[in-house]
Amino acid sequence: MKFISWNVNGIRACVTKGFVEYFKEVDADIFCLQETKLQEGQIELDLDAYYQYWNYAQKKGYSGTAIFTKIKPLDVFYGINIEEHDNEGRAITLEFEDFYFVTVYTPNSQSELKRLEYRMKWEDDFRNYLIQLNNKKPVIVCGDLNVAHQEIDLKNPKNNKKNAGFTEEERNKFTQLLNHDFIDTYRYFNPDKEGSYSWWSYRFNARKNNAGWRIDYFVASKKIESRLVSANIHTEILGSDHCPVELIIK
Repeated sequence: MKFISWNVNGIRACVTKGFVEYFKEVDADIFCLQETKLQEGQIELDLDAYYQYWNYAQKKGYSGTAIFTKIKPLDVFYGINIEEHDNEGRAITLEFEDFYFVTVYTPNSQSELKRLEYRMKWEDDFRNYLIQLNNKKPVIVCGDLNVAHQEIDLKNPKNNKKNAGFTEEERNKFTQLLNHDFIDTYRYFNPDKEGSYSWWSYRFNARKNNAGWRIDYFVASKKIESRLVSANIHTEILGSDHCPVELIIK
């Protein structure tokens, strides 16, 4: 099974930059979006053979997630069942016969870490949500987690230690998640690979110079470690300030 996750930073803009062509070419079993930035009825994607599930933020043109799947799920859940978190369209969970599949757009701590305190609350609540799911059946979670976990995961770690996405607090929360029997699948297959990023600032020719961050992930329960086949980052795909990430399992 092939899974793709992509923060499209506005699906309406991404559609004008080759999204549908890439979607058809990659032929994923499940394809997830983050930061869709639209409300219901603002786009119609004709994606043959896919069931579509969208979670919209209450705030217009903000956040939002979507999942397109060839396999019809047993059930679908929007959000994480906590009201203070569930008005920004940040999570969708599909239940299948032998695993849960979650896509998420983690809140950004913002400049001057204005939202770090809220982010910490989100991290604890979202981790607990995943643990509860994992107690029932294995979990695969993908999306923009808005954190570069280790120094290897961004170009300029020394200059970013107190910036959103690379604070000790955010990195420690990701470590806590992994300590609850989850795997960062890209690092599982590429433990020492440098220069592997999924997001680049639009400024300073960052993408051209590969001055990026790896903040888009597939994280999987250790229960399905034996099913993992490969994990990749598709840096060649343009259309957003993020690129798609991929996981293949048996």
